[in-house]
Amino acid sequence: MASTMRPLTRLISRASRPLAHTVENTTPRSISSQAGLLQSLRHTPTPIAIPRTNVPSSQRSFTSSSLRARARTMGQLRARNSTGPFSWKAALLFVITGGGMIVYFRVEKERLERKRIAEMSKGVGRPKVGGPFVLKDLDGKEFTAEDLKGKYSFVYFGFTHCPDICPDELDKMAEIIDGVKKETNGENVFLPVFITCDPVRDTPEVLRSYLQEFHTGIIGLTGTYEQVKNVCKQYRVYFSTPQNVTPGEDYLVDHSIYFYLMDPEGDFVECIGRQDTPESATKLIMEHINDWKREGKPLKKE
Repeated sequence: MASTMRPLTRLISRASRPLAHTVENTTPRSISSQAGLLQSLRHTPTPIAIPRTNVPSSQRSFTSSSLRARARTMGQLRARNSTGPFSWKAALLFVITGGGMIVYFRVEKERLERKRIAEMSKGVGRPKVGGPFVLKDLDGKEFTAEDLKGKYSFVYFGFTHCPDICPDELDKMAEIIDGVKKETNGENVFLPVFITCDPVRDTPEVLRSYLQEFHTGIIGLTGTYEQVKNVCKQYRVYFSTPQNVTPGEDYLVDHSIYFYLMDPEGDFVECIGRQDTPESATKLIMEHINDWKREGKPLKKE
């Protein structure tokens, strides 16, 4: 038994020697380092922050609110980057603006074209449509080219004995008068005029009764043979009425079938023929009236 315990005692003593040696070697150093640390703390005016190492990530203190705010901000940035600098509102605004510019330039181009055509009709070397004349209205008062100025006038040449063309064109004229009045909200800026090519048979009484069948707003004009011939010449209207006729004599009258649109300064701007409908003619007349207003030029309304 003693022999068995002796080797066991020897083994325990050998195992305890390194531990004792380690304790002997480390204890003085630990004590001295602690003393040095205390000494340094006495002479240090501010506390030393000792970093904490080997702390699990689950024990780190972070606020969840900043994380959520950061995540929301990053999401917004990603959404913005995914759509680029344009949103659907910006695209809609771009389309509306582009469409408006296209319409504006198209309208302006048409206006300039109408103005160019009107200026060409007044050019040097071209026959001028319209000019000075003297006629009489159905009340016997003198009516001249100056009475047409200040408004857009709509002049037609015909005669009461015309079998079919003049009635058709006067029906159209009546629709145009109502259409322009509606488009201008009742403004009195449009002057429809009927000038007879047959002054012998178209007396003021005959002409008044004839025009009232179509529209009460049409101004009828007549005059002597020479006066009517002169105004037809001014407007470049074909005139074939015989001069010396006896009462009751039957004869034919030929004339041009056009409406002449004159601006408030008495200049010719447009010719409307049989191919034009009341709707297209009204639209064309209103374009000229609106162009005139857009340029700020005056219009008589009485």
